[in-house]
Formats: sequence, C-alpha cells, structure tokens
Amino acid sequence: MLTAFTSSGRFLRGNLHCHSSRSDGDPTPERVCAFYREAGYDFISLTDHFMERFGYPIVDTTGFRAEGFTTLIGAELHAPGLGNGEIWHLVANGLPLDFARPQSGEGAAELAQRAIDAGAFVSLAHPGWYGLTLNDALALPEVHAVEVFNSICDWETGRGDGGYLIDQMLNAGRHAGVIATDDAHRYQGEACRAWVMVKAEENTPEAILSALKAGAYYASQGPEIRHVEIDRDWLNVETSPVDSVWLVGHASRSKVVMGPGITHARLPLEKFSQGWARLVVRDGQGRHAWSNSLRV
Repeated sequence: MLTAFTSSGRFLRGNLHCHSSRSDGDPTPERVCAFYREAGYDFISLTDHFMERFGYPIVDTTGFRAEGFTTLIGAELHAPGLGNGEIWHLVANGLPLDFARPQSGEGAAELAQRAIDAGAFVSLAHPGWYGLTLNDALALPEVHAVEVFNSICDWETGRGDGGYLIDQMLNAGRHAGVIATDDAHRYQGEACRAWVMVKAEENTPEAILSALKAGAYYASQGPEIRHVEIDRDWLNVETSPVDSVWLVGHASRSKVVMGPGITHARLPLEKFSQGWARLVVRDGQGRHAWSNSLRV
C-alpha cells in the first residue's frame, strides 16, 4: 500500500487492458492509442487476445508513442483449464514482441510463469465475469495483481467486481495487487471508467513497468488517494473529497470513516494486527479508489 506514497516520482494515469481490431475490438491500434492520448492518459497497454484465431497478435504500439504519452507492449493470454470449464484470461503488460505462442499442452500455470520470466507484469482479468475461484488462482504461480474492477464486464454483464478474489487470496497468504481497467472493446460507455495511477520517475515503459512490479500504484474510478502513512497504531489518509474511507482486512475486519467531503481520515490499525489491510474510498458519485494491501 505504502510504496505508491513513499517512492519518488509522480503519478501517471494508465489503462492496462484494452483491445483493438487486431482481435475483437472495433478501432485500429492507432485509433486506440489516439483515443486514450486525447482523453488525457499518460500511458496504455494494448492487450489483444493472444489466440490462434486472431493470429496470436502482440501489437507493436511503439510508433504511436508521443510526447507525454507512452505504451507498454502487452497481450491477453489464454489457456484451458479453469475449474468451471472456461479458458483462462491473463493480462500481461511488458511482453517482448517475440513472445512465443502457447506450446501444445501448455497450461495456465506454465503460460503465466513464462510471461513473468519474460519480464511482464501479469494480472488476473475480470474474475467475477467468468467465475474465477480461489482454488483456480492458487493453481498459478504468484502473479502481480487482480482486476478489482473491469469496466466492460460491469457495463455489459453486471459482473465487474474482483474484490472478493483479492480478499480470499490475501486471506490465504497469497499476494494480490489491485488494479482497475476498462477492458475496452467498443470505446463507448465502457471506456475511461477505471484506471491505474502509477508512481514512476519517468513516463517511459521501463519506469512504469518497474513501478508496477514494485507495487507503486493504486486503482481508481475517479477519486484520488493523495497520501497514506502509518503513524504508530494509526493509518493517516489524504484524498480528494470522498464520503467514505474504509480499511478492510482478514475475514470481516473493517473500519470506516464516513461523512460528506472527507479529505483526511485517521483509521486505527489495532484490529488488523498480524494480518493485512487495504484501503477503499468512495466519493459522492459512487466512484471508488482502491489501494494495494498492507501487511500490519
């Protein structure tokens, strides 16, 4: 949780999961990059489906970088074997352009590890949408993050939430970073509804990827988490104006500060001793922001 607020650099707004006409999205890669650049994003990662029917695309977006806007090379990886019969959806940001297509018999665990070994930031996409369970997640090597909110899954199916899986993984002692994404395909109502704020020294792919792997980020639909610090047995939080500030932890443990226009909150940590806690805030428009977890 604290890395995003103790490391040097500045916050950069980015989307780590979106699609183009190279797989099942509508716009061309050039238009996708232009869309987010014009929307004020600092970076994106175009993550088309790495599947045979699309020719296993890893789209080279380096030509669409511009002053103040960069891209991470990425893809959404797939493998058979989810407990309910679905295929896996793993988002990998920072892949090499020559990342090899899946080999015969390669499962999700092997594919995820290969992406991690190749230098990628790997996350579990939209777990609520397709019923990803804790047992599924624990069958993988330790990935970097889970989507706490996926906009298109929320927009089209009402299943955009991934907080349940993050909490179960943390309860089981497994690290789970917290990201939010658009997963945009049509670039209509699902776009620009959720993002990550990454604390990096420079707006370069290398600096952003390094910061992601270090946990120097938080996820948001709009509210800003401006500062978080531990003061003995308390957590001090500074935000843009919000109406609720929660600290949630193991099982049912939680603390909350509520009221209109809160910008500072002080939450006791005693209840979370020998466990974990993560911060969730909500503004007056019902929009959330989420921190990574803190070991207390």
